Amino acid sequence: MRRTQAPIDLNALQAFLAVCETGSMTGAAKQLGVSQSAVSQAIAGLERDQGTTLFDRESRPPRPNVAGRALLELAGALLEHAQMVSTRIGDASHAGMLPVRLGCVDSFAATVGPELIRAVAGSARQISLWSGLTPGLSKQLHDRELDLAVCTQTAINDARIVEIPLFSEAFVAVVSRSWLAEHRNADWRALAPEMPMIRYTTRSVIGQQVERYARHLGINSPRRYEFDATDPLLSLVAARLGFAISTPLCLWQARHYLPEIAVLPLPAGRLGRRDFFLLHRQGEWEAFAREIATLTRRVLEGSIQPALARALPQMPPDALQ
Repeated sequence: MRRTQAPIDLNALQAFLAVCETGSMTGAAKQLGVSQSAVSQAIAGLERDQGTTLFDRESRPPRPNVAGRALLELAGALLEHAQMVSTRIGDASHAGMLPVRLGCVDSFAATVGPELIRAVAGSARQISLWSGLTPGLSKQLHDRELDLAVCTQTAINDARIVEIPLFSEAFVAVVSRSWLAEHRNADWRALAPEMPMIRYTTRSVIGQQVERYARHLGINSPRRYEFDATDPLLSLVAARLGFAISTPLCLWQARHYLPEIAVLPLPAGRLGRRDFFLLHRQGEWEAFAREIATLTRRVLEGSIQPALARALPQMPPDALQ
């Protein structure tokens, strides 16, 4: 059975190359700035790891044998590649050039995400944007498949994860604009007796949060329609097939439905808001995390919030904070 060689030690390979170039252990030691015994030990270790001798010790000066000549042909390229890798990692780390993997819940990725990409695109920073549900994003961050994550829940049992509060948004009742025109003085309490509640599935965090809040409000609508996304949910609301509880960001994500829907404020309270957090590992990407937080607030205050106020004048002024 053929013996499996150990990976080549690059320091030992450098010593081997120096001996070949200078023709002696002494010359190699002088070239590398180490002791002769260090060079001898490196060569001996390299030969031991590869299971073969590399020099003809009977010749003076020592010359590489057949195995040594084969290694000599590859040594320069191997060391050059290793140096290139080291240089690129060092340059990227110091210049902030390493690609950053940012995961976001879907509503954030579809609304704030494009503005983040546009802002970052003007710099040398490389960014990969991923979207998904909070539980999956949290696991990806924990497993180091993501560098940062924007989530709506922070139940990560890891003291190394830093949580930066980004913003919060209020839950609002969503109804067909034509229905509200016929019931001008109606508030949210008039919805459940008149029509079913169209829900987000409880597979998502928002679905779970809405369900808790609806129970808190005493809304006991039968479970008939459930969706993972806001688009199909609003399509039924616009068609007057029911009402929904959603958030400003979700509504902006499906903004092509805004001319057909209206919102009604819901009672304020701890359960009546959805919080967003930016998560990252302690000591990693801290400057970029601050940059994302600043950009997020700028996009919300300068773009999304005013646009929502124009499209849905019934939206509470504190719906996005």
